[in-house]
Amino acid sequence: MSNATPAHKRILLKLSGEALMGDDAFGINRATIERMVEEVVGVTRLGVQVAVVIGGGNIFRGVAGGAVGMDRATADYMGMLATVMNALALADAMDKQGLTARVMSAIAIDQVVEPYVRPKALQYLEEGKVVVFAAGTGNPFFTTDTAAALRGAEIGAEVVLKATKVDGVYTADPNKDPSATRYSKLSFDEAITRNLGIMDATAFALCRDQKLPIRVFSIVKHGALQRVVMGEDEGTLVYA
Repeated sequence: MSNATPAHKRILLKLSGEALMGDDAFGINRATIERMVEEVVGVTRLGVQVAVVIGGGNIFRGVAGGAVGMDRATADYMGMLATVMNALALADAMDKQGLTARVMSAIAIDQVVEPYVRPKALQYLEEGKVVVFAAGTGNPFFTTDTAAALRGAEIGAEVVLKATKVDGVYTADPNKDPSATRYSKLSFDEAITRNLGIMDATAFALCRDQKLPIRVFSIVKHGALQRVVMGEDEGTLVYA
């Protein structure tokens, strides 16, 4: 392994719940989560401090039909609880690979996970532990993208890494338009003008106001997370 210094000391990794499904219809694919954890283990060995915000779409998708017509706040709370389940699975997979993880929830579930306390989260990061933030912001009507922007700003992350199934932001849908090209870099203003929909509007505005860059990259591409952390041209960087 190269002795080069990582470009980032502390990162906030945003994982969608769907990313944990692999090729399954919903739920958690064990092989997929283990491969993702291997990527995280690799960057922690470089001395990078890692915090994770996880979504819940893979679990909520299984009950989404029953949520039709449900009160929006109630449905959002169900989604938050789904993220707690994903966070526990992620932390367990990290533990199996020798990485110490701490799950911190924005909703109090004391028998299962710790409540989110910012100084404690910072302490864990300094100790080299991975902190997994669950239950979004703890409030309905806010997405886990917004939770990622919020937690990233709170812990002083240098970048929010939005892990997707596509290796960056393109001029058009690369699956439909073979001539689509990947943006290497974009300013926040350019992304807004071109209506690229990188994150929801609240999350995007928060990152822009805090001058917190976002990098969109593919979590299914082997070694991509490490290349991002090392400052290589991987994915798309959105900057202030």
